[in-house]
Amino acid sequence: MSSPLAQKSTTPVTQEVRPFAKPRHVLDPAGTILAVPADWELLPPGDAALSRRIKTEGPTWTVIEKKGNKRFSRGIWAPALCINALRADLALERADPSYQRKLDAGRQRRAKAEVTYTAEFRAAILTYLAFHPRYQLAAGAMADRITAHATPVGSGTVARTQRIPIEQRAEAATIAWMRHQTTGYDNMAIARIKGQRREVRRQLAQRSKALLTHYRTGSPINPTTCPLQIALTAA
Repeated sequence: MSSPLAQKSTTPVTQEVRPFAKPRHVLDPAGTILAVPADWELLPPGDAALSRRIKTEGPTWTVIEKKGNKRFSRGIWAPALCINALRADLALERADPSYQRKLDAGRQRRAKAEVTYTAEFRAAILTYLAFHPRYQLAAGAMADRITAHATPVGSGTVARTQRIPIEQRAEAATIAWMRHQTTGYDNMAIARIKGQRREVRRQLAQRSKALLTHYRTGSPINPTTCPLQIALTAA
């Protein structure tokens, strides 16, 4: 792993940076060590409204730490005067009763939208499953479990993405649920070779789709040996 480039001093511009071991220093996208300006302070993560306002003022350095495929916010470096002024402005707004009413109205709208989306997602799963009438109870139970697992806000599942149509989200969520509930994936020892985990998932997806075919055609199912029946009857 290459070592960071020598420290440099530049006019601050808004950018995403990485943490660095030395206090008040960060790494820019090129791996160069940057000293945080003396009149800046770090705004800790947690206050989304204040963070948004700080970023619109600019310039800011958003500190992101990457661990595997996950990204973790470590705060925002910005001019201290700007942070303090915006924090004070926001505190005044939040003290106004109308602000709380606005928050409550927003929460109600989001809650209503979540109820609607949850119902739409469950319907999309049922459409994807397309089980034979004799297995409609199994389809409903399966849709309930997948929906409960995949749709909560912050779950980080494919159901929460807006990049693909809901039909594709439903299919991906179903296959992911089956991978964990009807195969031995969670206990597999998968070699740490590039592409190996993806290949294992592809093979298990084919197996899951083959299993779904039996339910779609109405083929006889032995509930004592069928992994899907076993998963659905588990507590």
